[in-house]
Amino acid sequence: MIIFNLTIKPYDIKSARQMAVCEVLHKLLDFVMTDCKRELILVERQDRRMQSQQYLQQRRKFAAAFLAFIFILAAVDTAEAGKKEKPEKKVKKSDCGEWQWSVCVPTSGDCGLGTREGTRSGAECKQTMKTQRCKIPCNWKKQFGAECKYQFQAWGECDLNTALKTRTGSLKRALHNADCQKTVTISKPCGKLTKPKPQAESKKKKKEGKKQEKMLD
Repeated sequence: MIIFNLTIKPYDIKSARQMAVCEVLHKLLDFVMTDCKRELILVERQDRRMQSQQYLQQRRKFAAAFLAFIFILAAVDTAEAGKKEKPEKKVKKSDCGEWQWSVCVPTSGDCGLGTREGTRSGAECKQTMKTQRCKIPCNWKKQFGAECKYQFQAWGECDLNTALKTRTGSLKRALHNADCQKTVTISKPCGKLTKPKPQAESKKKKKEGKKQEKMLD
């Protein structure tokens, strides 16, 4: 009978433990790899599903746009056909005339807020008279109409015959379509005129007479 004596050394025990650990690690790696493969397969399937859904959505949008285009064309054709079939309606002409406005009358004084009367002709007009508010600026010259504003030039030279100086003005603005003159002229006194004194003239004449006498001598 043969007897084998097995003696296990310390380094042999370490190698056995390492082998066991390696086997466990290999199993774990295999398990992880299989899980990763499964997840990749699931992700690929989901991507395919998403792509197919997007493709279906695009097809639905294209079909909806095509149907809308056909519907618009049909509506345009029917509208044009309806226009051709409908007889032209006669436009009713108004028998009322244009409003004619009076001069603005201030409430108090010769400027500020006031009213003016408007009238128009027409047998079938419901309203032929009405009152409207208006305003006359207080800084406008009233002698040419309270609703007319003029831009005046500089004063001219004084006319010695009339002792007046004049200037002209052109129409700048007319309120409420007022009937204003295009150009106007105003005049005012020249002021004090310097007249030569008679004594000074007599003195000059005397001096001139003396000079002539000396020349004759």
